[in-house]
Amino acid sequence: MIFPQGDKLPHDNFTGDAWLHMLVADKELYNCAIGNVTFAPGARNNWHKHSGGQLLLVTSGTGYYQEKGKPARVIRAGDVVTIPADVEHWHGATAQTAMTHLAISTNLDKNANTWLAPVSDEEYAKLSVK
Repeated sequence: MIFPQGDKLPHDNFTGDAWLHMLVADKELYNCAIGNVTFAPGARNNWHKHSGGQLLLVTSGTGYYQEKGKPARVIRAGDVVTIPADVEHWHGATAQTAMTHLAISTNLDKNANTWLAPVSDEEYAKLSVK
């Protein structure tokens, strides 16, 4: 593990176990926030969106990223995911493998996170790593 795993996140907006360690949180100085997020196998966050956009840099494992209305895609260590403002999406680990990424919230001066419905077990079970 490159960065500390951090504290377990509450299950309010997550299915399964996930941890967060904030690396940068100085809104005034950097106008971004960077957190190291680790998902246990099978863990994922709810559908959500960021009004200022988000970047994901996968540092280990294998997971999924999906935008509303599009098929889920497999993400692996070394992948970069760019998420435009207000795009509904979710991300998390595969059922078999943990996944860790750096989550970078951009444009914090106008970025609010809106949490939406969970990714159902049925939706998630249809996915497979290719």
